[in-house]
Amino acid sequence: MKRFNYKARDKTGTVLTGEVEATSPEHASKLLHAKGLIVISIKAKIDTPLDFIRRFRERITLQDVATFTRQLSTMVNAGLPITEALLILRSQAKGPMEKVASQVLADVEGGESLSTSISRHPKVFSPTYIALVRSGEVGGVLDDVLARLADDLEKQQEFSGKVKGALIYPAIVITGMLAVGLIMMIFVIPRLTSLYGEFNANLPLPTKILIGISNILLRFWPIFLLLAVGGFYAFQLYRKTVPGRRRTDELILKLPIIGDLQRQVLLTDITRTLSLMVGAGVSILDALNITAGVVNNVVLSEALKDSAKQVEKGFPVAYSFAKHPEAFPFILSQMIAVGEETGKMEDVLKKISHVFEVESDQRVKTLTAAIEPLVMILLGVGVGFLVIAVILPIYNLTSQF
Repeated sequence: MKRFNYKARDKTGTVLTGEVEATSPEHASKLLHAKGLIVISIKAKIDTPLDFIRRFRERITLQDVATFTRQLSTMVNAGLPITEALLILRSQAKGPMEKVASQVLADVEGGESLSTSISRHPKVFSPTYIALVRSGEVGGVLDDVLARLADDLEKQQEFSGKVKGALIYPAIVITGMLAVGLIMMIFVIPRLTSLYGEFNANLPLPTKILIGISNILLRFWPIFLLLAVGGFYAFQLYRKTVPGRRRTDELILKLPIIGDLQRQVLLTDITRTLSLMVGAGVSILDALNITAGVVNNVVLSEALKDSAKQVEKGFPVAYSFAKHPEAFPFILSQMIAVGEETGKMEDVLKKISHVFEVESDQRVKTLTAAIEPLVMILLGVGVGFLVIAVILPIYNLTSQF
């Protein structure tokens, strides 16, 4: 959602100014008209650092969407009309989700469908979510689709939590190690250097290396900071280009251990999404195109788009997937071929998704088991080097007396 500054007149002719959240200026104008205001001007609000912090704090998480979907599914399955269910959700929701529920309710009460209403919130509801709700409305099975969506979002949240939880310990240890190292280099080592200089101590090689690194950091830290920020900015600009995005995504998939894990996680999401959409009555061609638009990797996205083109020409889905071994493993095309022959594509995709999820979970555990001892060894070597570099000159000084 974007923020717009507006100037408008009310029914009495009084000029009012304020701020409104909407997906576009046209949507903002419609919201103001619904409040009985005559719009004079609407301008997009320029973001400030405080706005960025506010948006970060008010972001809507996957858990919020999963909870919203589960509650809506429960009430619709109980026989409540959509408007009453949304009214209850608006009263129960808090923070940014309350605003979304309120706007969706207003649109539905204005005569629009639920899928059209939620499509105005693309940062909250994914294209897959919108397509599934639309198919449920067309097929008259919205209650079943919402229940499937809620189950899928909860599984996705649980799987994402497993991956993040397994990697958080190594990340904390490495971050702490770097922070301690910087503190030592910037605050501790310079004081020891002046102390050794007063006593004209004969410094061993490890101490000279440590002091040299400390001096470089103290003298050139602005340059290092600029290089880091500039490098990050340049990388982001490169990622925004089509060749840059493709190249970096290819490199990510080729990284040892991490690349295989990333591929397995993406394949888990792809097959789960395809299973959900096929089960909800979405055609396999639309499912492939929609999934290609939401997958967060250009290599797999382009493979899905090409597969959709092949299916549109009349080729089997399994054959289309088999043409892209760089994106899809052989077992996926094999299982899809079984699903096409038996007519149970949904069940096959669900099973292969479970297989990929189990493999991803196992890879995460293996990665964690491999990283932890490596981190401890690296930490031990670093601490040992610091201790030797600091203690040796002191030992040499005491041995002179």
